[in-house]
Parts: sequence; structure tokens; C-alpha cells
Amino acid sequence: MASESVGGTQTVERAMSLLACFTEESGELRVSELCALTGLGQSTVSRMMSALDRMRFVVQDDRTGLYRLGPAAVSLGTIALNGSPIFRASRQIAQNLAHRLGIGVNVAELSGFTFTYLCNFEGALAPKSFAMAGRTAPLHATGLGKALLSGMPSALVDEYFANTPQRYTPHTIVDRDAMEIALDETRSRGYATEIEELAFGRACIAAPIRNRAGEIVAGLSASGPLSVLDLQAPHQEIALQVIEAADEISVALGYSASHSATAFAAL
Repeated sequence: MASESVGGTQTVERAMSLLACFTEESGELRVSELCALTGLGQSTVSRMMSALDRMRFVVQDDRTGLYRLGPAAVSLGTIALNGSPIFRASRQIAQNLAHRLGIGVNVAELSGFTFTYLCNFEGALAPKSFAMAGRTAPLHATGLGKALLSGMPSALVDEYFANTPQRYTPHTIVDRDAMEIALDETRSRGYATEIEELAFGRACIAAPIRNRAGEIVAGLSASGPLSVLDLQAPHQEIALQVIEAADEISVALGYSASHSATAFAAL
């Protein structure tokens, strides 16, 4: 019985490792590429991919032989997203804010030492050619990340910076002391900013989202090109709207609005 359990667990792990090979950069893969990425033998990969194809978790192109993720994977992702209380509480609020501001609005959930985008809505002044939902991003190089880091105990922030984070541009904060200054500023005014720290020509304003217990579990940001979102100029009005939207989501999650009143005083 124990051997059957081990064998079943191994099969599941192998199947998941194959599905995890598909990324935005590698949306279509051959059996040989899956073998190289997972270290599994060709017969094993072929057999498991055929099973996943029958279950519609992957689809094979009859002409090229390439595999891509199938409709069953899409369905599971949609179910997971719709099952998120943060997504359900934020979707309409974020969409309305994007319409008012005319720039992109994103909501992301904290996940360990990174975060995952749950939804994004385009503004007329800052359209995107891709969807953000499901993507991950680093905490130290984004406004959303700073908003999330601002709620972490100091020991966890120390742990994050123990291995020097990646520098994406000359503006990326990779020094722990420099980040503490940025986090103190974020806590005092209720929002974080980012100017070309992850990518050139981009900026954003982000505010934390709290759960019933007051813990920062997610964040909301307004972002766009520098030509539209100039954070060197006065931006208090945009910041206020971002904070208000994030607070509205927090309240929907059970957080008491009275706890966030001090955030507006800094503006």
C-alpha cells in the first residue's frame, strides 16, 4: 500500500513539473524540450503528456507536435482566481479606478517573498498589450512590493535582503538601509511610489490592502508611463484615490475603516 502511495505521489509531482514548464516565454514546447527541462526520460514525458492531453490540461498541435496549456488548465486558473476573496472584493473597485484615472490599475496578493497579480485594468492613457493576472514580481523593485514590505516584521525584511536582490535598473533599491527609508516613508504617508525601479519609463503609486486582522495581505497600484504618470510633479490627488480604493477593498475584507484614518493625514 505504501509503495502505491509513493508511486502515486511521484506521478502527480511529475505531471505538475511538466505543466510548470509552460511559461509566458515558453508557451509551446516539444517533448524533447520538456525532457531537458524536467530531467525525465522521453518515454515518461510522452506517456504523461498524452494523459494530460486526454484530460485537456494540454493540447498538442497536430502539425508541429508542440504542446501548449489546454482549456482544463484555463478553467482551473479561473476557478482559483474567482475563489480568491481579495479578487472578488477588488475587481470592480479596481476597474472603476482605472476608468477614473485613465491609467492602469493592478491588484496583487502577497505570496512569501514575492507577489502575484490577481487583476489589472487598462486606462485609456496607458493601455497594455498583455494581461498581468498570474504574473509574479519582486517586492523590492515595485511600488506594490514596497506597500507589501511595509507591513512585514523587520526580521522578515532583513531575511529578504540577506541575499542581495536583483538590480533591474540603476534606480532599483537593493540596499537594506535605503529600503528602510523608503518603507518609513510608505508607512507615514500611506502609499508607496516607484519610478523606473523595475523598468525604464514606468512609474506607479501603490497602497496596501489589509485583512480583517489588519495584516497587509495585498496591494493596489496605479501605474503607467512617465509621460502620463509624472511622480516628480504633485501627485497627491492620485495617491488619495489609490488609498481610498485600497481602503474600500480592505473594508470589504472585514478591516475597520477607522484604523486607516491616519493615512489621509499625511496627504
